[in-house]
Amino acid sequence: MIQRKQTIFLFLAVCALAMCFIFPIASFEGKAPLGVPVTGELNMIPKDVPETMSQILNCEPVEIGQRGFVKTWPLVALTIVSALIALVSIFLYKNRVLQMRVVAVGFLLGVVDLFLIFIWAVDAFVDQATRAMSCTDVHVTYGVSTWAIIAAVVLMFLAQRYIKKDEEKVRAADRLR
Repeated sequence: MIQRKQTIFLFLAVCALAMCFIFPIASFEGKAPLGVPVTGELNMIPKDVPETMSQILNCEPVEIGQRGFVKTWPLVALTIVSALIALVSIFLYKNRVLQMRVVAVGFLLGVVDLFLIFIWAVDAFVDQATRAMSCTDVHVTYGVSTWAIIAAVVLMFLAQRYIKKDEEKVRAADRLR
């Protein structure tokens, strides 16, 4: 019975988590000391953008770029593991108790991923902007990836509830026999 509601929820969660590697997590805007606009974005897979003094001196827009994979590897790892857990749990439909536990682990990893995005990654990136570039008035706009992770967590929660309902229906039918 792979055509259940929870299968759709889990498949949509996998798609949402895959979107995280395409779209940015957050975008930043601020002002440098000379009034130069400073923009940047935080991505799961960093896009290295050089920062040069000539951009600042010539009043060109300066971008705050990520410097390497080191900053985002926990986010990438948690997102990949959550997506794999959701994908594998689709095919565990014959053992609903195990499927429920696996989805619960995926849900918890998604919550940890969200926690890292809101507390660790975005704050660290804004701190880097304010310290390295002496930016003031840094504004954060959360991107599609952040909302996709929230959607994936909600979808995994819904899938777990529907798996539990199926298990309760099977147990009720077994009692009637």
